[in-house]
Amino acid sequence: MATNPSIITRNNDKIAAQTGNLYESVSIISKRARQIATKNKEELSNKLSEFVSAVDNLEEVFENREQIEISKFYERMPKPTSIATDEFLEGKVYWRYNEEDAQQ
Repeated sequence: MATNPSIITRNNDKIAAQTGNLYESVSIISKRARQIATKNKEELSNKLSEFVSAVDNLEEVFENREQIEISKFYERMPKPTSIATDEFLEGKVYWRYNEEDAQQ
């Protein structure tokens, strides 16, 4: 059975070190992952929209190799959570607290 190379064991202490709270760090990472996923989805939709045709011909669906290659490229990309976690650990993610949250 082959292992998935995108699965990486992370050190919880390193993740929690930047904020002092593991759950707060995970929340920041998840928000960044959503931003990355949204951006990737928009890019993919824009690229695939070029292939949309007014006529639905079954033969064209199976013969469009460019569309298949674009889809495969996006499927092989690292997952947004992996990218966001790496960015967070490298200090590339900026976050700030709302004044209301800081007072509590």
